[in-house]
Amino acid sequence: MRAVNPRPRWNPYLSGIALGVVLFATFFATGHGLGVTGATTAMTAVGVASVAPHAFGAHDYLAAYARSGLNSWIVWEVIGVIVGALAGSLLGRRFGPQIDGPPRVRSFGRLGLALLGGAASGFGARMAMGCTSGMGLSGSAPLAAAGFLFLIGFFAAGVAFGTIFKPLWQRKSIS
Repeated sequence: MRAVNPRPRWNPYLSGIALGVVLFATFFATGHGLGVTGATTAMTAVGVASVAPHAFGAHDYLAAYARSGLNSWIVWEVIGVIVGALAGSLLGRRFGPQIDGPPRVRSFGRLGLALLGGAASGFGARMAMGCTSGMGLSGSAPLAAAGFLFLIGFFAAGVAFGTIFKPLWQRKSIS
C-alpha cells in the first residue's frame, strides 16, 4: 500500500520557518496560538454530556466545554491538522499503514508504548492546562517565561527518557 518512491522530506530549517509563519498567522487571524488538547477535552465533554447530561455541575471544568460544543476554533484547527496531514502524506507519497518504533520491540509492544506515552502526555497536558504545541510554541512565541521553562523541562525529559530507552532502538547484533 505504501508508495515505492516517496518524495524527500522537507528541510527541517524550512519546516521550522513555515511553522513560525503559520503560528504568526494563527495569532494574527484568531488571537490564539496553536494547540490541540482543548479539542480532545471539548470532544470528551460533549460526548459525556450527550450520554449523561447531568454528569457535570453548573461550574464544573468540563461543563464549559460541553456548553460551547464542538464549534470552536480549536476543534476546527485539529480538523485542519488531520486534513493537512492526510494531504501531506498523499502528496509526499508516504500514505499507508506503518507502526514505527524501536526495532527491538514487536508491533504489539510498539502500540502499547504508544498508548502509554500518549496517555501520559494527555494526562500531563490536562494537568498543565496545555499541550506541547500550546505551551511550547504558543507560550514561547510571545516570550512568556512559562513557555521557555516548559521547553527546558520538555527537552530535559526527552533526553532522560531517550537515554533510558536507547537500548531498544539499537539494532540487534548478528553474532
